[in-house]
Amino acid sequence: MISAFLAKKVVREGCNHMNRGEIAPLLSRWDDDATLSYPGNMPASGVFNGKKTIEQWFRTFFEIFPKRDFAVKSVCVEDAFDFVGTNIIKAQWDVQMTDHKDNVYKNRGVTVIHSEKGKATSVSDYYFDIDDLREAWLGGSGGKEGRRAS
Repeated sequence: MISAFLAKKVVREGCNHMNRGEIAPLLSRWDDDATLSYPGNMPASGVFNGKKTIEQWFRTFFEIFPKRDFAVKSVCVEDAFDFVGTNIIKAQWDVQMTDHKDNVYKNRGVTVIHSEKGKATSVSDYYFDIDDLREAWLGGSGGKEGRRAS
């Protein structure tokens, strides 16, 4: 139970850091050798290894989407009785992102976080309608305002 409470707190804090563009506090809970997996077929897609590489990924993400509003819908943990911070955490979220051209992208997804001793070691994002974001990552002009995955 304590593990679930702490996981929810950490995930919500992480989303708040993302919304404010605060990279250092966001990455403070990531292991130096962590991996980030981002879906799709665009420049942001792939597996990114190491905290420095992940930091650059977030810098690019914040540049492309200067306005972000992540809202956590639910957080689940695999081991509710974990007391050392080694767990698998799943967070469901909604997001609205705005690019430099004021195109609005709405989406939702799930993030799966593997943690060891309180540090994220592997983070994988799963988006609905990931192709809607492709143009923004490529510098295009097509926003998907109002579009929602069902």
